[in-house]
Amino acid sequence: MKSILYTFVSLLVLSCGSTQIQETTTLASPTSRASTAASAEPLTASPRKGSETFSNADRIGSIMNFMASDELQGRDSGSEGIEMAAKYIEEHFSSYGVAPYFESYRDTLANFEAPAYNIVGVVEGNDPTLKNEYIVIGAHYDHIGTVTPENGDGIANGANDNASGTATVMELARYFGTKKSNKRSLIFALFSAEEKGLLGSEHLAKKLKEQNLNLYAMLNFEMTGVPLVGKDYFMYITGYDNSNLAEVCNAYAKENLVGFLPTAKEYNLFQRSDNYPFHKEFGVPSHTFCTFDFTNFDHYHKVGDEVDIMDFGHMANLVNKSIPVLEGIANAPTQEIQLAE
Repeated sequence: MKSILYTFVSLLVLSCGSTQIQETTTLASPTSRASTAASAEPLTASPRKGSETFSNADRIGSIMNFMASDELQGRDSGSEGIEMAAKYIEEHFSSYGVAPYFESYRDTLANFEAPAYNIVGVVEGNDPTLKNEYIVIGAHYDHIGTVTPENGDGIANGANDNASGTATVMELARYFGTKKSNKRSLIFALFSAEEKGLLGSEHLAKKLKEQNLNLYAMLNFEMTGVPLVGKDYFMYITGYDNSNLAEVCNAYAKENLVGFLPTAKEYNLFQRSDNYPFHKEFGVPSHTFCTFDFTNFDHYHKVGDEVDIMDFGHMANLVNKSIPVLEGIANAPTQEIQLAE
């Protein structure tokens, strides 16, 4: 998560002064928490049967074990390691029936010196009118490469940040690529150079804006590898008050799926991930879904962000819970997600 380092610095400063954030750092249990059911009814579309078991821990683990492997050397933008990751995503998009959005899956960054690429695919909507409206579903697949070694390990593998979000988007792409159940068109974007200043998403947002893309919403996934602890919701969104997205999500999910994390607002995480360039360029609902809350993960930008501390069952559960939400949003006859006044 770009610039979240500033948040950590802020937390450190606060903890050294008279004011402290009263949250205890604990490791997440490997057992996923069930969310409290909400009374809201679904809006206009029902999920396809079987979506609750579409993804599983084995599939998630397969993606994660590659994306966060030492072989990729921390996926620094412009490196050989991230090139391997790009090829991996391209091959999987192709096998899922996700078409390249441009002439190829690769969207070369114009704002980064070394060769770097967003990987961008699309599943065209099946409604003759609604297919002209687009939803971007994204995550960044880069990380920070190698760092000062700790106990002989200098590879910042970036399992939670953000192989986890990448795996989530890849599994969602697999669902819609194979099912073709979406009326609106879905763009699946894996961003490079997020860790350099949101450069990949900034590049793509400007490019799509120049092409006059009819963008409805941008839904981003960041640091989804471990479950929240002690919350009555499953995940949160940044920029919670900026739109009614949480309400719409919870109605389709039939539970309290998406909640409000005060710390996310306090440290303005809304501006620190790849949703933000789309908010700036298009002025449409643009949010990041996340399950990192400063208390359940101690390895941000460290060599300890390893795949063996990720909760694959939780991640598969997140994918399966997100499918009916995204399907509902993609298929609703009107644009239900509205910016706050």
